[in-house]
This record gives sequence, structure tokens and C-alpha cells, in this order.
Amino acid sequence: MAAIEAEGLVKIYGGSKKAKEVRALDGVDLAVPEGTILGLLGPNGAGKTTAVRVLTTLLRPDAGRASVLGLDVVHKPTQVRRLIGLSGQYAAVDENLTGRENLVMVGRLYHMGKEAAEKRAAELLEEFTLTDAADRPSKTYSGGMRRRLDLAAALVVKPPVIFLDEPTTGLDPRTRIAMWDVIAGLVKGGTTLLLTTQYLEEADRLADSIAVVDHGKVIARGTADQLKAQIGGERLQIVVSDRERLAEAAEMLGRLGTAEARVQPQNREILVPVSGGAQLLMEAIRELDAAGIGIDDVALRRPTLDDVFLQLTGRAVEGEEQDADGESGQPKPEVERQEAAR
Repeated sequence: MAAIEAEGLVKIYGGSKKAKEVRALDGVDLAVPEGTILGLLGPNGAGKTTAVRVLTTLLRPDAGRASVLGLDVVHKPTQVRRLIGLSGQYAAVDENLTGRENLVMVGRLYHMGKEAAEKRAAELLEEFTLTDAADRPSKTYSGGMRRRLDLAAALVVKPPVIFLDEPTTGLDPRTRIAMWDVIAGLVKGGTTLLLTTQYLEEADRLADSIAVVDHGKVIARGTADQLKAQIGGERLQIVVSDRERLAEAAEMLGRLGTAEARVQPQNREILVPVSGGAQLLMEAIRELDAAGIGIDDVALRRPTLDDVFLQLTGRAVEGEEQDADGESGQPKPEVERQEAAR
């Protein structure tokens, strides 16, 4: 049984004289089996956050249907909210409350008894290494601490289904890896997760399956390995010494590759899809050497999810998502948290 299902979801913004109609979701189909993680990936404005808001009952779709654990998100929103946890794109905490008070408040909104809510808050504060700051106002917390507190709040009632919208945005690498361990642990315990992320390494490591969204449509789906296999081949990666000769080197390497070379001027890097392995690598080095173009680094590697995204969408997955109506993906913290808890 799929814990999360969506069929033909459509969400339209605009359509008036003042605003052009834009389909933030244009027939999205999703299915997340129980006890697995679906990574929902796509460029800025692809519709990821809109999909999460529909699935968590914060937005009504204009067409299609969606359910969580068999409950329709439109017709039974109250029952759905009792079964889900939600961590939005930005930390949704009350800055005037302490970390402990934030977690107790969420527990009470979910109708937990006072003693049970306080006990659960203490458990989560320890798990997310926030015990030392538990009784400080959360407005004194760093960005990473707020993200950890927000994720802890989504877990107060141990929901069977959790939606994480870019849960590790703004965290330092060490804290991000710690969050990955927490997320992986949830799934081992039987929790189902839908995860949106701008970190492709995160999806590669955590997601059992991936759905790539662009312009409100699912354009590809599969495991990370299946998606990488779709674009095939290897990638020749070369960093040239002289930035002034970058274009010349890219033109030379492009003739050896199976597709156009991709140039990243900021780090003097050229990336070329190739076939031929080590033999072609040696040929590329000989040609560059003959032309007097110095090399700082060279490698032959398999495709990454970055390569998948660029081929599928022509865009990278970076930065804050913009909704189709022009607003940023930032949720309204207190409203979203309390709405989900009702």
C-alpha cells in the first residue's frame, strides 16, 4: 500500500486580468510506499513546495486527488493532519518561546497531556543536541539550531508520515550529515517520508526513489542509479590552469565527447560526456599538451544527479524555490505549524 498517493494534481495561480495563469502543478502523479523515502527534486519554481502544501492540506488542488494513508487530503483534512508531521522550507518556530516551550506547545496542539508533552520535548531536545539551549528563547538560536528545533517539532507525536521540505537548508556540513542520520533512523522505524531537497547528494544518499519535477510535471522517476543510467556514459572532468584558454580547451574537448562540453568559468572546469574510458582520457591530455594548455586536475567519473538534472531540465537545482504566483516558498511559520496540528 502506498502511504502517499497523488493522481493528476493540478494547482493554478493567476488567471485574472492582472496575473497570467500559471500551472504550478500540471497533472502530478506520485506514490510513496510505506516505510520508504521519496525524493522530490527539481529546479527553482518546479512546483515541489506547492506539491507538499497540497499533500499536507495547506492548499486545495484545482484538480486531481491525493491521499495519505488512504485518507483524502481534501475531504478528510483533519484526519490527515493527525497522521502527518511537517517541516517546512524555513524553520517555523515561535521566536519568543524557548526551545522547550516550542516543543511542548506543539505537543499540546496535538492534544497530548502536559506531562507527556514535556517528556517528549525533553527526549527530542536531547536527540537533536539542543538540551543546553532548551530554556533559551529560540530567537537567540543560530540558523542551524532553529532548523533542528523545527525538525524536532515535526516529530513530537511520532507521525507515521512526514513531509520534509528542504530540511537541511542552511545547515553546516557536519549538522547536515547528523540530520541525515536522524532521517534514515526514522525510516528504519517504519516512517514514510516525502523529501524535497536542493542537495543532490542528500537525495542520492537518502531516497529510495526519486521523482524529478519541472514546470509542474513529473518528467522522470526511478532510483538514483536508474536515473543516472538513463543518460549513460562517463564524464571527462578537466580543470585548466589558464582561465583565458578555457574556451579553446572546451572546443577541443567537445570534439572528443559525445555531447557539448559544459564550462564552469568560476573554477576553470570543463565537463564533457564521453565514451572510451581511459584511452580517451589519455587522448584528451595529449591534445591539450600539444596545444600548450596546462591542466591542474583531470578525472573520469560516472554521471551524477547533477548531470541528470542538467540533461532533463537544462537547469541546476539550487537556491530558494519560487511558487508559480511569484511568492517565495517560505511558509508562514505559526500559521503552518498550527494548521498542521489541528
